[in-house]
Amino acid sequence: LKIFIPITLLALVVLVPVNWTGNTLERIKGLTFSDIDKLSISNVQSGSNRFWAHLVMSYVFSFWTCYILYHEYKTIATMRLRYLASEDRRPDQFTVLVKNVPPDTDESVSEHVEHFFCVNHPDHYLMHQIVYNANNLAKLVAKRKSLQNWLVYYQNKHERNPTKKPTTKTGFWGLFGNRVDAIEYYTAQIEKLTQEENAERERVVSDPRATVPAAFVSFRTRWGAAVCAQTQQSSNPTIWLTEWAPQPRDVFWDNLAIPFVELNVRRLLMGIGLYFLIFFFMIPIAFVQSLANIEGIMKVLPFLKPVIDKKFVKSVIQGFLPGIALKIFLIILPTILMTMSKIEGFTSFSSLERRSAGKYHLFLLINVFLGSIVTGTAFQQLEKFINEPSTEFTKTVAVSIPMKATFFITYIMVDGWAGIAAEILRLVPLIIFHLKNTFLVKTEQDREQAMDPGSLDFATSEPRIQFYFLLGLVYSVITPILLPFIVVFFAFSYMVFRHQIINVYDRKYESAASFWPHVHRRVISGLIISQLLLMGLLSTKGVAKSTTLLIAQPILTIWFHIFCKGRFESAFLKFPLQDAMVRDTLERAREPNLNLRAYLRDAYVHPVFKGGELETPEAINEEESNPVVATKRKSHRSSQHGSENSSEAGVRI
Repeated sequence: LKIFIPITLLALVVLVPVNWTGNTLERIKGLTFSDIDKLSISNVQSGSNRFWAHLVMSYVFSFWTCYILYHEYKTIATMRLRYLASEDRRPDQFTVLVKNVPPDTDESVSEHVEHFFCVNHPDHYLMHQIVYNANNLAKLVAKRKSLQNWLVYYQNKHERNPTKKPTTKTGFWGLFGNRVDAIEYYTAQIEKLTQEENAERERVVSDPRATVPAAFVSFRTRWGAAVCAQTQQSSNPTIWLTEWAPQPRDVFWDNLAIPFVELNVRRLLMGIGLYFLIFFFMIPIAFVQSLANIEGIMKVLPFLKPVIDKKFVKSVIQGFLPGIALKIFLIILPTILMTMSKIEGFTSFSSLERRSAGKYHLFLLINVFLGSIVTGTAFQQLEKFINEPSTEFTKTVAVSIPMKATFFITYIMVDGWAGIAAEILRLVPLIIFHLKNTFLVKTEQDREQAMDPGSLDFATSEPRIQFYFLLGLVYSVITPILLPFIVVFFAFSYMVFRHQIINVYDRKYESAASFWPHVHRRVISGLIISQLLLMGLLSTKGVAKSTTLLIAQPILTIWFHIFCKGRFESAFLKFPLQDAMVRDTLERAREPNLNLRAYLRDAYVHPVFKGGELETPEAINEEESNPVVATKRKSHRSSQHGSENSSEAGVRI
């Protein structure tokens, strides 16, 4: 709103009168246009001095956008550092995730990690938690909980009617197979599954192959954790990789077991898959955009004219069907993109959402925006492209691009306005709750899960908002009449999402505004796209030296992005050692007897082990004055592998 309200007022006062009085479209025979197109830059005569108004306003809008972005970046960075300096103690403040631990023939992964950090961080290392590949165990635990839920349901049912024992069928979903006593059946199944679960737990803990070359390493101080997380641990940059550990509730445990090489292969394959996904989605997008203009369809398919001429059919097809059809295509897309991000192997829910949001934004940019412009233009002006000389081709495209404003205004109302209304009403979650309550809820636990409002879906909400940002920036100069629709959308979005975040949604994790650099980068990308499109459009309008005058805009915008990145981004990637030392000093003064080991002991234990008998790492001898670190490693002279990997500890024992 800070960006678009001043831009909208200025565009309506300056650019709309300039465009309206151009009277150019009416002189072009055979060109399809609407009243909205008369308010666009296409209605200005080629070579007219009126284009100086658009050129000057483009610089004004770009300067204002960068000015607001700079102050927002500065404010958010300051608020983030202030929040991190004042928040309560959390396990992730003391913990680092270490990946790609090199193999060692003489020590286990746990012993190797302990030895490495005792040697290289002797004054600050506290403890570590090895990561196990417990994915199969997690499936068994989930299955046992499901069976336990069914057992509780049938026990409650029996308590309400003691004279009749509940029964169930042993086949698929209780619909097939022999009918047996439900309580006895589920009790026996739970006992059997519990034995399998205990055996699998023993296997995971005792089998070295179930140990992943990764660990959560905790330190005595925030300062020690910050030093480890933000520095390279080895001369070999591919091993002992460290990063800040996510919050325990933010850890996506399934992906911690993926080997380093497989991780890179997965990301390469998913990058290729994303390319093909975006490419093949152009097919339905092309069909949808062909419906955006009735006259264009009748030019290509004249035999549909009797049906299309009906007033009701025309209003539905042209007004709402394109936006609704496109929305249906986009509903299934976030699930596909999130699955791709999980396959890529990111280890936290926050990183999964950031990655999925980036994919979704790229998809909206290429398919919905660029695909709508290119495909819609081709269908609308197919006849002109075939019959006119090739020299007129670029001029026709330049005139037709602003005409897609009609479609995007419809899209803003159907997807944006209606989406915000649906967000505040929450009709879909309400319907889903009643369906679950009617058919799936068996116990109070099921009812609580059905009533869970969930959290804000950043992976879809943020790219959608960024897409409207892109539309506003692109059409601010080309078709300013679109801007009031953008302002209304952002006004409603601010009120609705503020209410939902405060009063409705739960938080899966606390990001402390760590997503902002990605948001800033996408706004800058939209600004550069708008500048390049305007440059290309004016180059076909006969404006003298327009390219020379406008080429500075994207260059200055890129410089501005680099400046902001260097000035503020470190606040979102690193934790200042000075702030860490202040927090540690204050904590020692306030809580001199704090048992940090007890506080961190179970923080990063896999959820399937909590409550079970998981052997915790052996306590470390805290004699800080003793420089000798105990190790089980044998002499390297007899080692078959030499010291290529294991000597990274920096000393030889």
